[in-house]
Amino acid sequence: MTPHQTSPHSAPRRGRIGWAAAAAALVAPLAVTLAGPAAHADQTYYVPISKSWTITGHGYGHGHGLSQYGAQGAALQGRSYSQIIDFYYPGTSWTTAKGMVRVLISADTTSDLQVRPQKGLTVHDLTTNATWTLPERAGVDRWRLVAVRRGSVVQLHNARGWHGWALPGKQTRIKGAAEFTATRSVLTLLVPDGADVTAKRYRGALRSVPPYSNATDRDTVNVLPMDSYVRGVVPYEMPVSWAPAALRSQAVAARTYAAWQRAQNPRRYYQICDTTACQVYGGVTAEQTSSNQAVTATSRKILSYQGKPAFTQFSSSSGGWTSAGSVPYLPAKRDPYDKFDANANHTWKVTVSARSLERAHPEIGTLQDLQVTSREGHGMWGGRALQIVLNGSAGRAYLTGDDFRWQYGLRSSWFSIAPTPIIERWRQIGAVKSPIGRPNSGEYALDDGSAQNFTSGRIFWSQQTGAREMMGPLLFTYRAFGGPGSTLGWPETGILKAPARGRKVRLQGGYLFSKPGVGAAAIYGPVVRRWSTKEGGPAGHLGFPTSNTREVRVGQRTDFQHGSITWVKETNTFRVRTTG
Repeated sequence: MTPHQTSPHSAPRRGRIGWAAAAAALVAPLAVTLAGPAAHADQTYYVPISKSWTITGHGYGHGHGLSQYGAQGAALQGRSYSQIIDFYYPGTSWTTAKGMVRVLISADTTSDLQVRPQKGLTVHDLTTNATWTLPERAGVDRWRLVAVRRGSVVQLHNARGWHGWALPGKQTRIKGAAEFTATRSVLTLLVPDGADVTAKRYRGALRSVPPYSNATDRDTVNVLPMDSYVRGVVPYEMPVSWAPAALRSQAVAARTYAAWQRAQNPRRYYQICDTTACQVYGGVTAEQTSSNQAVTATSRKILSYQGKPAFTQFSSSSGGWTSAGSVPYLPAKRDPYDKFDANANHTWKVTVSARSLERAHPEIGTLQDLQVTSREGHGMWGGRALQIVLNGSAGRAYLTGDDFRWQYGLRSSWFSIAPTPIIERWRQIGAVKSPIGRPNSGEYALDDGSAQNFTSGRIFWSQQTGAREMMGPLLFTYRAFGGPGSTLGWPETGILKAPARGRKVRLQGGYLFSKPGVGAAAIYGPVVRRWSTKEGGPAGHLGFPTSNTREVRVGQRTDFQHGSITWVKETNTFRVRTTG
């Protein structure tokens, strides 16, 4: 995965998927899409009353170039590594790369460079080109290069501590940068690990270099042949148990990326780093048989474009579409290989809290909705989010899709947020073409549920009844009666048709009825049961209710177009009066 997508301080581990191979920070401004105008999304996701969003997404990483899971999927379908590479980097040419590469070793955070003693260990002065073979002495367990004014000195360590080692000949100290080497052997570097040290093994030379002119501190740089370097990359970028063709495609992508980085930094004291800011490198300690075989099978092979090493970005999973990168050979294209059973990154789902956005952007107040205003235009939901607006009670904030991704630690910026039950109901009844119009508020708490206002109505939600819409005289009467906290409770249906051009809503504790010219009324309890079962309901001789059911001295009463019903509580009987 590209260095722009994860912390360079993440600890590498064998088989992590896709933490590498993109531009270093100095080329980050180049990473713009060439896919053409962004698709207009205008997708609004309202914050539920729970403040929890369910987010569904596709892919892991930026999606430029090779999908590592896609490479595995293609290999499982019988594709060769060259076919995989040609698919993900169309328009590039095959060529070779050789020579040395200089790798910054980030784990060595001290200014000295310590190695274990071994046969043939030498120290080399890079300024004078002088080389000295270090003696094999009993009791010596470490050698190191230490920065001093105007150069470096060599020291050895035994049971009594550190001691200076005098350079043979007339030279008294190393003039500047120096390195340890061991002929046809592997060096063991000692790096700090809390109060202890950890041993890491590297091929080539280990160099102690000042990071700038006249610096008093030093950085450790591993200088080694290109293919030796790639051996320490592949197992940290792809599981070594994967198919040979997948591992070989990773070796080509990693080698090409290193060659590209080397070409960007021909004179800098290091050309590439060993973290996710470049691509993860673990030296000999990382190497495995299967990945070494992949490096050997593709030895020196890289991709080029217009005669130069290609910028071979890669990420864990494309999600089914690669995304356009900063160069023509990183196009947006459908990826048929990325989806297979073992790829949990192709489609993923997480639950997150909207409160973290409020904390990160206090200027917006209470977050009401998130609006994706543009997407790249490829795949489900319109593809990866490009621009986002946070709308709150006090203001708004503007983010990129990647900003939002980093805010929540999402796997990619290709995501959608599950609609609230209220918005889902709104969509079911026609969304903006529905009778209740567009949302004009966020969701807000109401008793033991919630509600949201629309231009011509309201939708109520509770866990027991779900989301139900209401509008017009029915809504006015319901609110006047006391809403969900009243005897009526929560609506169990939306607005339904009733006889004679009427409308009704069934609620937990009764009904609302309305009819043009008559108005709306709430009816509940024994009266509504008598009216609907014995008197024919709204199509019967009494017609529609003209008053809410109300408490009277003997029990309850409701007036209708053509009479009334009174329930006598003491005897549980009814008095039905007909008029006209």
